[in-house]
Amino acid sequence: MVSDVHGNARDLARAGEGADALICLGDLVLFLDYADHSRGIFPDLFGEANADRIVELRTARRFEEARAFGAELWGGIEGDRFTAIEKAVRKQYAELFAAFPTPTYATYGNVDMPQLWPEYAGPGVTVLDAQRVEIGGWTFGFVGGGLRTPMRTPYEISDEEYAAKIEAVGEVDVLCTHIPPEVPELVYDTVARRFERGSRALLDAIRRTRPRYSLFGHVHQPLARRMRIGATECVNVGHFAGSGRPWALQW
Repeated sequence: MVSDVHGNARDLARAGEGADALICLGDLVLFLDYADHSRGIFPDLFGEANADRIVELRTARRFEEARAFGAELWGGIEGDRFTAIEKAVRKQYAELFAAFPTPTYATYGNVDMPQLWPEYAGPGVTVLDAQRVEIGGWTFGFVGGGLRTPMRTPYEISDEEYAAKIEAVGEVDVLCTHIPPEVPELVYDTVARRFERGSRALLDAIRRTRPRYSLFGHVHQPLARRMRIGATECVNVGHFAGSGRPWALQW
């Protein structure tokens, strides 16, 4: 089980060793590494110094200034912004999807581009969103993407749309999502020093349907990596990009 791969194809290729299946909860793309500003699409296009500046502004929650600064940088790129980003994302997806073992079950993160996944997901990779699948006699439900934020990452959706996807999954043994339930200890990032967006609908579903596990990523350095909500064990299975270590679910 991995989440928040963010370009780590080397460790991803080994993540499924000894397992019956690999489950990936999204964020394959590395746009900007907040721990190492030299890595990612943004510094490749604009350099490390500009990456330092954009991280400084975002960390200070000066999002309007960050957007203005970014717009100035993008204005100097030949061609349109979307084409440049898609080209870089395609390069990463080609490497990352090739590293997935068989079988892999995956859903999208908030920085992913779902419209491109069908081109790269081979026969051994099952992509699921608002869907269920049986693995080893247990039912797993998958809900991808994130909720809308000032960061405006590619796959952010409304609270209503997200809640509908949670509802579509229904009762499962393991509820797999990219973002965590809306619990302060699970959504606070201790390094970024901010609360990320978690889902109230997910929290309500956990309390109502009582899955054995709720598994998620998104928050790279959470205040709490796991806790129980009633009968459900909630576990943050990221940040794979930094650790390179998968989390194993055994039953």
